Amino acid sequence: MDAIDRELVRLLERDARASYNELSTQVRLSANTVADRVRRLRASGVISGFRAEIDPAALGRGLNMVSDIRLREDADRGLFERALQRLPQVVSGARMTGEYDYQIRMACVDPAEFETVVNQLRQDHGVREIRSRLVLRDIAVNTSDLLDLS
Repeated sequence: MDAIDRELVRLLERDARASYNELSTQVRLSANTVADRVRRLRASGVISGFRAEIDPAALGRGLNMVSDIRLREDADRGLFERALQRLPQVVSGARMTGEYDYQIRMACVDPAEFETVVNQLRQDHGVREIRSRLVLRDIAVNTSDLLDLS
C-alpha cells in the first residue's frame, strides 16, 4: 500500500458512496486507475466492504446496552453464536478473552424489551452470567489512522 492507496481508503471511509470520478479528482489519478486500485484494496482485504450505517435511535431503539456474557460450562459456543445472529436486538458481538466469554451490544426500545432478551439468553442460550451497561453516547473514532501505522 502506498500513500495514494491510504488516501483512497481515508476518502472511502468518510464517504463510501463517492464515485471513482470524485475520488480521482482528490488523488489526481484517472477514474480507471482509481477503480483498479479500489478493486485491488478489496481483493487484498484492506477494504472488507461498503455498507449503510443504521441509527437504532432513528428506528425507536434508543436504549443501547453493552453486555458482558459468561456461558455455562456445558454451553455450546457455536449454538450460542448462531442464536445471537437470530436475536434482532443484538447489533454486534465479539468472543472475548478474560473473565467473560462474549461482549454483545443490543438496541432495545425500552428496559422491558431488554429484560426480555436477557431472560431469553439465560433460559434458552446457555448464559450463566450477564453484566450490562447503558451506552450514553457513541464516540466517533477515525479508524483510517491505522493506515499511518503500517
